[in-house]
Amino acid sequence: MIARSVLTSIAGVAVGLLLSIGIGFAVPFDPEVYEIASRASVKYTDLVVAIAAGAAGALAVTTGVSASLIGVMVAVALVPPLVATGLFLGQGDFTSATMSALLLASNIVCVNLAGVGVFLAQGIRPSRWAEKSRAKLAVRHALIVWLLLLTALVVLIAYAVPKSPLN
Repeated sequence: MIARSVLTSIAGVAVGLLLSIGIGFAVPFDPEVYEIASRASVKYTDLVVAIAAGAAGALAVTTGVSASLIGVMVAVALVPPLVATGLFLGQGDFTSATMSALLLASNIVCVNLAGVGVFLAQGIRPSRWAEKSRAKLAVRHALIVWLLLLTALVVLIAYAVPKSPLN
């Protein structure tokens, strides 16, 4: 299931990126429009929004709340920086594309970390005893990986990201 979900995620990102690159190449746009320009910078508040979106999506999955909440989570945290990355690439603005891609990566990490945290907090575990120890180890590994990636991204944001006027 993990391999299939990773492949599905990669395919979704690739399709969205290719379509937005094509649009960015074919249709001129003003990169100074706030909704586009704001995706060319990464702020700590963006991480908080992505964590909240990930938690909301995970809660929707586990509590049976409307599935549209998951769509909102994706629309808020993942689609805007993905599309902005493609638009900037299509226009040849590689600096802004890199910043949008960093925002997308940060959001992906935060959404996944929040999901693992929510599942842990809700005590979601396999029903069979034999799978419990494997699942516990997998959760521990997932938390370590996502926390390390988040730490690396926070350091990158703090020290390597130029400050824009929108920050």
